[in-house]
Amino acid sequence: MTQEQFQQIAHTIPVYPGIYKYFDSSDTLLYVGKAKSLRKRVSSYFNKTRASYKTYELVQRIHRIEFTIVDSEQDAFLLENSLIKQFQPKYNINLKDDKSYPYIVIKKEPFPRIFLTRRKLNDGSEYLGPFTSAGKVRELISFIRQYIPLRTCKLNLTPYNISKGKFKVCLEYHLGNCKGPCESLQTEEDYNEGLQQVRQLLKGNLSPIIQKYKEQMTAMAMDMKFEKAELVRKKIEHLETYQARSVIVSKHLSNLDVFSIIKEHDTAYVNYLMVQNGTIVQTHTVELETKLEETDEDVLSFAVNNLRDTFNSLSSEIVVPFEVDVPESIAVTIPKGGDKKKLLDLSLKNVNYFREELRKKKTLQLEGKTDMEKKQVLYSMQQDLSLPEVPVHIECFDNSNFQGSFPVSAMVCFKNGIPSKTDYRHFNVKTVQGINDFATMKEVVFRRYKRLKEEEHPFPQLVIIDGGKGQLGAAMEAIRELELIGQMTVVGLAKNEEEIFFPGDQESIRLPWNSESLKLIRRIRDEVHRFGITFHRQKRSKGTFVNELEQIKGIGKQTASQLLQTFRSVKNVKDKTLEEIAGVIGLAKAKVVKAYFENDEEEKKG
Repeated sequence: MTQEQFQQIAHTIPVYPGIYKYFDSSDTLLYVGKAKSLRKRVSSYFNKTRASYKTYELVQRIHRIEFTIVDSEQDAFLLENSLIKQFQPKYNINLKDDKSYPYIVIKKEPFPRIFLTRRKLNDGSEYLGPFTSAGKVRELISFIRQYIPLRTCKLNLTPYNISKGKFKVCLEYHLGNCKGPCESLQTEEDYNEGLQQVRQLLKGNLSPIIQKYKEQMTAMAMDMKFEKAELVRKKIEHLETYQARSVIVSKHLSNLDVFSIIKEHDTAYVNYLMVQNGTIVQTHTVELETKLEETDEDVLSFAVNNLRDTFNSLSSEIVVPFEVDVPESIAVTIPKGGDKKKLLDLSLKNVNYFREELRKKKTLQLEGKTDMEKKQVLYSMQQDLSLPEVPVHIECFDNSNFQGSFPVSAMVCFKNGIPSKTDYRHFNVKTVQGINDFATMKEVVFRRYKRLKEEEHPFPQLVIIDGGKGQLGAAMEAIRELELIGQMTVVGLAKNEEEIFFPGDQESIRLPWNSESLKLIRRIRDEVHRFGITFHRQKRSKGTFVNELEQIKGIGKQTASQLLQTFRSVKNVKDKTLEEIAGVIGLAKAKVVKAYFENDEEEKKG
C-alpha cells in the first residue's frame, strides 16, 4: 500500500485505543499492533521515514487494514498479545514470547510460594495474569507480602521434613512477615486461607477480604488494641484503592460468546466477540437485511446461530442484551454488571462504530477503482444533472464560522471522481464585515475564478455551492462579474434535504437516494466540510482570528473576550440591550459597543 493510497482511507480509521491488523493481498494476517489512537499509530507507518527494512517490506505488502476498538491502552495491550499468540503473524516475531508479560505464580509445592515470573510452564502451578506492567506486579507482590504473611524461602517444607525438625524460623518470622510453617507454627489450612485471599485480590473480588479485616479491626478496637486496629485499617484502605481488573483478560471468565445488535428500519448490525480463557480472540461485525415483521430478537437469534456456526464456536455460554432462541445446551446470560456487562458494552461500542462507518460509505469512494468505473459514475452524473460536459473536474465551496464569528471558507477539488488535494484551497474572508454567508460566498468564488482566469487555467465542468438558493445566487453574481457565464455549471446543494438547485429554477432536483451521482456529491460535500472545519480549528487554536469586538475603538481585547465568553457570539452581543451589556462590562463601555452596532446598521441602510 502506497502513502497516496493510505491517505484515501486514513480518515476512516478511528481515534480510539485498540488493535490494528494488516493483511496482504492473499488475506494473510501480517501484523497485529496496539495503539492509544489507532489513526495516529497506523498513519505513522506511512508518514515517517522508514529506517527499518522490515517496516518497509511490511508496508509494501499491506493490502487491507482491520481494527478493533477497546476501552483503554491496557486492554489494547492485552488484546494485542492474545491475538499474536492466536495467529502468530509473520511480522510480530519480536512479540511472540510470553516474556512480554509477567505473571504471578502460586508454585505447586507444600506451603506454596508466590513470586513474579515471565515463563509460564506446564508444571501444575497456578499462574495469575498476565499483567501489563512488571513494576505494578512487583508492587502488588510487595503489598501481598506486607499484609498477607506468606513464606519467601525455598525450603522443601514437606510434612516429613517439618516433623523431623530440619528447619528453624528465620528473620522474616521475627519481623512478622511469615508465620513460621517451617516449625509447624502455622497450619496448612491457615496458610491456604492466605493464598485464597491473594486469589480473591487478584480477581478483584475484594469484598470478602475487606469484610474480614473490618471484623478484625472492630474486635481489636473493642479490646483497646488501637495500634493493631490502625494497621488493619491501613490494609483496608490499600485494598479499596487497589485496581487490577481488565475487560480483555479476566481469569475467572470461562469461554463465552458476546453479541450486541443495533437495528434501524430494514437493516441490522450485529457484533460478535469470541472470548476464550477470558481473552478476546476473534471479533466480527455483520450487516443484515431484515423484513418488516422481524423483531430484534428474531434477527439476533439468526445472527447468533449463524456466526457461531461460521466461527466453529464450542462455547457453552453466550452474553446478549436480551433473550434469544438458541439450543438448550447453550446458557444465555443478560448481564447487569461486572466483567460480562463490560464485554457487552465493548461489543456495542464496536457495532456502533461499524454502523457509523457504513453510513460514511453511503458516500461514493472511487479510490482504487478502474478508470472505466470512474468514468461510468461521471457519465451517470452528467446524465442525471443534464450537464453539457462530463464532470471530470468538480469543485465545491463551503463557508464556516464559530458561534457567529470568525468566518472562513474552503474549496475542495475532485478530478476523475477522487480528491485532488493539491488543488484544495482555504480562504480567509477579506472584504466582508461580520457574518454574511451570501457576501462571503460571492467573495471566495470571485477570488477563485478570477485567479484561474488570469492564469489561464482550465475551469471545472461542475461547481457545487454548499447551501441553498441564497448562496447559489451570490456565487452567480461573482461568475457574472467575471464574465464566465457558460464556462461552467454552477449548482447549489441544500444542506438538509440534499436538493440540487440550478440558477433561475424554481424547483429543485432530487436524485435517487442511493444513486451513484448523489453518493459522489455527498462525498464531495462531506470532504469540503471536513477540510473547512479542520482549517477553522487550526485558526482558532493558533489565535489568528481577530475578534470583531476588538475593532471597536475603546474596547480592548480583554473586554471583547469577556463579552464573547458571556454572550457566546458577536451576533448575540449585537442583539443585547444596553443594560444587559452594561451588566458585564459597565455602562460606559456598553454605550461604546451599542453605538458601534447602531452606526453599522445606519451605514448598511444608507
